[in-house]
Amino acid sequence: MSDKSTARPTHALQRVIIVHGYEAAPDAHWFPWLQNTLEGEGVSVTAVPLPDPDVPETTAWESAVGATLGVPDAGTVIVAHSLGAITALRVLAALPEPWELGGIVLVAGFIEPLESLPELDRYLSTGVDVERLAKSIRTRTVIRSETDPFVPPAASDNLARRLNAQVQVHPEAGQGDKVSGSARRTTVSLRKERRSRLNVRLTSMTAHRACGRTGFRLYSDGLFTTA
Repeated sequence: MSDKSTARPTHALQRVIIVHGYEAAPDAHWFPWLQNTLEGEGVSVTAVPLPDPDVPETTAWESAVGATLGVPDAGTVIVAHSLGAITALRVLAALPEPWELGGIVLVAGFIEPLESLPELDRYLSTGVDVERLAKSIRTRTVIRSETDPFVPPAASDNLARRLNAQVQVHPEAGQGDKVSGSARRTTVSLRKERRSRLNVRLTSMTAHRACGRTGFRLYSDGLFTTA
């Protein structure tokens, strides 16, 4: 999908908010590497510690994200993983208009109940007006695998379509039990371009652990720009 937002005037990346997902934490997966790398480039990064990640509660999670985000601006980007995606989107939807966000990157994101995760049905029972958010978010990217055992490609594609987001697809990323207990690695390169443009290239191999089951690798090669 095209992302027309990149035609707007550019702004320097100043702040990144990381929102983890179900049964995760700020120090899990590729989150610490992303935070450390961006902070090394002078970007302010906060990984939100969501309460009771094994038993997510809508109000508590949204309150934690909202308190960390505060007032968004063109220099702020949200990176949300798994169940953190709908959480971040709900927080944005509740903001009084007008508001603006530099960008959002949703990794293995979904906004609807999944057959593989029935225990999250209650959390997902309340929807979010995704279409309305697109006009306030400059750059929108959804990263997904075609072999994710928990989040079907169609679920992430539906989110991308409704958000009018760019999709980064990695066909053979998910490998199920074959990579259980494997090491997790993330490489993030941050480079400044002319006219204060900041491109953040996120290349990650993550283990996305859900429901206490085995993890899988997700090779994510996503590009988001605060433009």
